[in-house]
Amino acid sequence: MMMVRRGLLAWISRVVLLLLLLCCAVSVLYMLACTPKGDEEQLALPRANGPTGKAGYQAILQEQEEQHRSYISSLKKQIAQLKDELQERSEQLKNAQSRSGDSGGHPEKTQADLLEFLHSQVDKAEVHAGVKLATEYAAVPFDSFTLQKVYQLEMGLTRHPEEKPVRKDKRDELVEAIELALETLNHPEEESNSNHRPYAASDFIEGIYRTEKDKGTLYELTFKGDQKHEFKRLVLFRPFGPIMKVKNEKLNMANTLINVIVPLAKRVDKFRQFMQNFREMCIQQDGRVHLTVVYFGKEQMSEVKGILENTSKAANFKNFTFIQLSGEFSRGKGLDVGARVWKGSNVLLFFCDVDIYFTSEFLNTCRLNTQPGKKVFYPVLFSQYNPGIIYGHHDSVPPLEQQLVIKKETGFWRDFGFGMTCQYRSDFINIGGFDLDIKGWGGEDVHLYRKYLHSNLIVVRTPVRGLFHLWHEKQCVDELTPEQYKMCMQSKAMNEASHGQLGMLVFRHEIEAHLRKQKTSSQKT
Repeated sequence: MMMVRRGLLAWISRVVLLLLLLCCAVSVLYMLACTPKGDEEQLALPRANGPTGKAGYQAILQEQEEQHRSYISSLKKQIAQLKDELQERSEQLKNAQSRSGDSGGHPEKTQADLLEFLHSQVDKAEVHAGVKLATEYAAVPFDSFTLQKVYQLEMGLTRHPEEKPVRKDKRDELVEAIELALETLNHPEEESNSNHRPYAASDFIEGIYRTEKDKGTLYELTFKGDQKHEFKRLVLFRPFGPIMKVKNEKLNMANTLINVIVPLAKRVDKFRQFMQNFREMCIQQDGRVHLTVVYFGKEQMSEVKGILENTSKAANFKNFTFIQLSGEFSRGKGLDVGARVWKGSNVLLFFCDVDIYFTSEFLNTCRLNTQPGKKVFYPVLFSQYNPGIIYGHHDSVPPLEQQLVIKKETGFWRDFGFGMTCQYRSDFINIGGFDLDIKGWGGEDVHLYRKYLHSNLIVVRTPVRGLFHLWHEKQCVDELTPEQYKMCMQSKAMNEASHGQLGMLVFRHEIEAHLRKQKTSSQKT
């Protein structure tokens, strides 16, 4: 009996021990199964030939702990990166809000502010009421237009008092105004008269428009009405928006060299005058200029070379190139050869004539308005009238520097000329250079200008205060083509004097007779 008890107790103790071991094993497995895992981590159970028992589970637990530490470290890094990105986005949002006028981040408020500004532009302009003006010259005149023509006051020298709009932006602007007016007439907001007839472009009679540069453009368009002597008048206004900052850049022109290219044949006196101006402006003041002279023929060539050599010695100037070509003078060929002969890096070219006077300030204007692959510069120069006519009533003609003033009586903006231009050599080569089939005077510059207009480059066209065309008597030779001869004669007529001064010459006999009568009557009294 005692033996049975002992055996039963031993068996029970073994069963209890096995049960305890089994509970421990289940608990460990449950803990391992409930532990979170990484993205690519799996729970590692003991391999068949791996460690077993307590040592095996300790190794597993240690490995899992290291993996979790690594996972936590990765999460911390990701959280830090997200915080940095969030801070950066917050800064961008703050900057955008400050640029939009501190609108509080509400698109509706931004749009409302913009509409309020545009309506204020209408109120400021002379749309609903007139504005007190100081003089008769302060009034902004209207231009008028029909479907085919524009009638304009400000013509310059190339535009006509009546003409079809040449510029695409002007055509599109007027067409858009007419189309909006037609849409308004055909879709009125008041639907009380829904049986109105449809309006078409043929109903448009005329319109007037004017632009106030700081407010906008006002259009008044008149259409035929439904009855005889009835009209429809629509007033439209295109308000200008607030000024926007587009670019803020720093430009360093310290190392920007200009290659001034001058084609020449004879005209020694003019070249001597040109070199005096070149020495003062380019050598003494600017110091970043190369001169290329392309000379046609051999007559007077030694005198021209002598002027160059004397200037070189006197001013210690070595940056010049002299090229001699045979054959008759061709401005386009001379400039083309002068541009292509350059062997250095990409250089800024200034195509110039011997009868041009320029200042050192113009050279910087030339640099600032050109950019390789992007911009070319076509300045409008101020052309001097005949000094003999301008200063005919003076005792003597003043020195050249005193003649170069920009006034209505002394000259005009030469807006029909495209010969003086600044462009980088790479752009000139890529566009194809000059048309070398053109001989003699005129035409080659217009062809080059049109090439740039047809390209993707920006053409900067503006009057400049430091570039002058000096007056000289113009000869229109018989060898020119009819078109060239016509251009030459037009240029000759415009070069002499202003409209008023020419009128004084035409009516000088009547003026002299009037003065004699006045003198006689004063003597009698």
